[in-house]
Amino acid sequence: MHDDRTLVEARLARVLDERIRPAVYPESVPLDVAVWNAPGEPVPVAEGLAAEPEPVAVGARWGAPWGTSWFRVTGTVPEEWAGRTVEAVLDLGFDENMPGFQCEGLVYRPDGTPVKGVNPRNQWVRIGAPVEGGEEVRLHIEAASNPVIMGHRPFAPTPLGDKETAGSAPLYTLTRMDLAVFDETVWQLVVDLEVLGELMAELPVDSPRRWEILRAVERALDAVDLQDVGGTAERARARLADVLAAPAVPSVHRISAVGHAHIDSAWLWPLRETVRKVARTTANMTALLDDEPEFVFAMSQAQQWAWVKEHRPEVWARVKKAVADGRFVPAGGMWVESDTNMPGSEAMARQFVHGKRFFLDEFGIENDEAWLPDTFGFAAGLPQIIKAAGSKYLLTQKISWSRTNRFPHHTFRWEGVDGTRIFTHFPPVDTYNCSMKGSEIAHAVRNFKDKGVARHSLAPTGWGDGGGGTTREMVARAARLRNLEGSATVTWETPSAFFAKAEAEYPEPPVWVGELYLELHRATLTSQAGTKQGNRRSEHLLREAELWAATAAVRTGFAYPYEELDRIWKTVLLHQFHDILPGSSIAWVHREARATYARIAAELNAVIDSAQRALAGEGTVPLVFNAAPHARAGVPAGGARTAAAEGRTTLAARPGGGYVLDNGLLRTEIDARGLLVSAHDLEAGRETVAPGRAGNLLQLHPDLPNMWDAWDVDEFYRNTVTDLTDAEEVTEGEDGASVRIVRSFGNSRVTQLLSLPPGERRLVVDTEVDWHETEKFLKLAFPLDLHAERYASETQFGHFFRPTHTNTSWEAAKFEACNHRFVHLQEPDWGVAVVNDSTYGHDVTRTVRDDGGTTTTVRVSLLRAPRFPDPETDQGVHRFRHALVPGATVGDAVREGWRINLPERHLTGAGEVAPLVTVDRDAVVVTAVKLADDGSGDVVVRFHEAHGARALTTLTTGFAATDVEVTDLLERPLADTEAPPLDGDRITVRLRPFQLMTLRLKRA
Repeated sequence: MHDDRTLVEARLARVLDERIRPAVYPESVPLDVAVWNAPGEPVPVAEGLAAEPEPVAVGARWGAPWGTSWFRVTGTVPEEWAGRTVEAVLDLGFDENMPGFQCEGLVYRPDGTPVKGVNPRNQWVRIGAPVEGGEEVRLHIEAASNPVIMGHRPFAPTPLGDKETAGSAPLYTLTRMDLAVFDETVWQLVVDLEVLGELMAELPVDSPRRWEILRAVERALDAVDLQDVGGTAERARARLADVLAAPAVPSVHRISAVGHAHIDSAWLWPLRETVRKVARTTANMTALLDDEPEFVFAMSQAQQWAWVKEHRPEVWARVKKAVADGRFVPAGGMWVESDTNMPGSEAMARQFVHGKRFFLDEFGIENDEAWLPDTFGFAAGLPQIIKAAGSKYLLTQKISWSRTNRFPHHTFRWEGVDGTRIFTHFPPVDTYNCSMKGSEIAHAVRNFKDKGVARHSLAPTGWGDGGGGTTREMVARAARLRNLEGSATVTWETPSAFFAKAEAEYPEPPVWVGELYLELHRATLTSQAGTKQGNRRSEHLLREAELWAATAAVRTGFAYPYEELDRIWKTVLLHQFHDILPGSSIAWVHREARATYARIAAELNAVIDSAQRALAGEGTVPLVFNAAPHARAGVPAGGARTAAAEGRTTLAARPGGGYVLDNGLLRTEIDARGLLVSAHDLEAGRETVAPGRAGNLLQLHPDLPNMWDAWDVDEFYRNTVTDLTDAEEVTEGEDGASVRIVRSFGNSRVTQLLSLPPGERRLVVDTEVDWHETEKFLKLAFPLDLHAERYASETQFGHFFRPTHTNTSWEAAKFEACNHRFVHLQEPDWGVAVVNDSTYGHDVTRTVRDDGGTTTTVRVSLLRAPRFPDPETDQGVHRFRHALVPGATVGDAVREGWRINLPERHLTGAGEVAPLVTVDRDAVVVTAVKLADDGSGDVVVRFHEAHGARALTTLTTGFAATDVEVTDLLERPLADTEAPPLDGDRITVRLRPFQLMTLRLKRA
């Protein structure tokens, strides 16, 4: 039996490859081809169609990297083909890679109507079914010669990732441009044999069903005349009819197939190319919907829908019709499929605000699900944000990539920092590019961890990453798997239909508490520091712009810049896409991102300056504007006042070399090496730095992960470390109250300034690195004399705790983790915070000293130097600001984190500017003060409890308010939530730990 099985499988593979698949197109004639190469960037469609091309032959080289070539193909359908189905077969030079990672094109009719995209798995364009014979064919192909970045040597450095370094040599060979007869019966036979052959391979060797299929396949192959495949295909199909008709057993696993094309908004291609990728894919999918009545397609990322609307109105018209028919489904309700670890609280909220609002405005559709198949882990603050946006489900697949621990559920409720729970599904098919292969379907069944209590899972079906979408072959496979013995059943369904069924059958699934940490791609918290700094600073500038513009609008009639802020928010949200902000895109993407962030900063600073000048009025009174959510130096949060001087800092020489900085609250010693050897909390009488250790220690590691260079840092990097202790200079700073340190290492140079602000218990560390290393990892270490089994890490609208130990493989796997503005460690009566203005990656480790004490070391990650996909990652000058805060409570950590990211602004004016809104508890942090997005002039205030305890707070308005509503993130009243009472200008609110609340205040 074993020999029979092996022989039939080998026979099937050869006959399919050599005889049956080639017979799908039994006859063909060449098309005439001409080409026009667009100079520079892509041109409008009308210009490409109007250009005069030059003749070109199949076999010619074409396509400079990142170029666009407009091919014109013309021909005549032979008269003798009358009554048959004819297709154009257009192979631009595709290899066997997935669609989206090489050349691809969008086909147009002469009038500019888009037909469909062409890619390696979708090379056909239907001419007629049937044709009459004699038809004139004229098609245009907007072909993109995108280079293969991840080629035969994955992760090898390449200059192809930027048009400025990619060169101009043609990349592709025009391979086939034909008119061909399409034999529908042979094509159906191919699908029959593929589905049965793959199912047979997945069934147990001794399964009767396997042998039943094997014998049927054998009979079908016997029925095929290898010299007349087309003439005998129907006979062969008849031999398979019975095994294809055998129904699945009632208890079988049920798969909801969702047509999908995961399209990275940028990755191994720039943003401008994604605009065209989306057009190609949506053109393909609307065409497929016309041909396949049961097929359903879902597309996420409102930004991509907006690109189609703006750049391809003809495709947009087809998309709108398909949406109206309920078969082209907006998914996810976010502006892009963003990273969720690093975006700040407001930015994560605005992903849903702008995404959901786009789908509501365009289609009247509200999404219930967050759709994030490829995001690199999920922060613990996300469930509350999803709920606050009016959604209730989450889908992702990426956690299956974890390298150490297998996640124990596929369907579960995920609990965030505030206790919010979201019904979550991980598709057990373990891919967001399912192609309906038997191996994929069988894997989903075997892998599904909720057997016995649930039997529904979802399969995102279609080529993705670079787009392409679902193919007619996938739809045909799904049709055969709808109800087939030996297989899970497959049904095309929308995401909402799947989630409704899954939740109904499993209403009380297990609960997972805390972050969904991806045990992979940890280096994305550090790679491309310029992009990360641009994001962080843009987020805080947007806070300032909204705050001061709203305050000025209410107080002075200042024109609130609705459209400008809307546009800038969408730009910032776009750049939080999960291959831009994480630093895993090509050089072109990050070069443009840095320029975009600089432009955004200039625009937002202009808004801030104009609003503050309107508020300050004319005068010579020195004013300090404080945009942070806590008062400082006598200046209220959200207001302006003349700041009061708070003490002084002294600088003295230190015995043995170095300096002592003292401001009466904190006494710090920097030794002759420029290292922090003491940070003494004078009030508590506590030393911060561990005995015999030194802080402000820069440490350099070799960093060559096994794969995924920009994405990964592997734990073995810690095996080798160089402490950068040699200093060229340790001198007094220019202000006489700081210490300047200069070091050189490798080809790089570091300049640091350590300062102790008067009246504040924090040591500020300003670090400038002129970075010219390759495959190195730079950390900044603070070894603390502190015993703590866990530490707090800020996330969206709160913080959560991670262990400092490695008791289990789950803790050990978190050797690099994410924080926002602070990490905080404490013993019961004393703690320490490390705050930052633009870094995310860090690690915390614990050792026991010879004296029995514990040293807990916090290391912030500064820079990496991976060579793929950007061989020049982070080369150049970078500036970071961190602060060590001894004696800090978690509340101090929250406050200091905001302060370091929102420095004071100084103007002169007429006098004090009162805040528009104040709260009377430091634990309640206002994250946004703005005018309502609908232009009504209502004031919107968003805040949360930030210490992890219950809070009773009074919000006081600095304007006459007539009504208050509790709203969702989209500023819509929550019907099931009672509004807090408005008592004059006071609103009293009770908050649970980390509870987020949005209030809409109507103005008199």
